[in-house]
Order: sequence, then C-alpha cells, then structure tokens
Amino acid sequence: MKNITLDVKGMTCGHCKMAVNGALTDLNGISDVEVNLETGKVEVTYDENKVDQEKMKEAIEDQGYDVA
Repeated sequence: MKNITLDVKGMTCGHCKMAVNGALTDLNGISDVEVNLETGKVEVTYDENKVDQEKMKEAIEDQGYDVA
C-alpha cells in the first residue's frame, strides 16, 4: 500500500468532504481516505497495482473540485 496527499481546491463544507470521500472510496484499490477541510488536503492509502493518481484526480474532478 502507498500513501499520497492530494491538494483539493473548492471544498468548503461537510457535503464537500463526503463527496470527495465517496468518490475516492468507490474506486477499486482505495483502502483509506482522510479529508481535511481546513487545509484542503486529502490523505489516501491505496494499492498502486489497482489505482493510480490520475484515476483519483478524475474521480475528484468529476465531483466538481480541482486537484492541484
């Protein structure tokens, strides 16, 4: 398992947090997601053989947020 920190722009409330968390946990290979609204950071633990950073970025962007 690998860990990555994503910088997500546009999250402002609990709904935003749930949307990003749900989008990532729906991906095969994601084992843990921690969203910090105050910093805009999303910590993800994932299996690099099943999912990559680009798929994570696309899932978040599909929810209407930007990944820096």
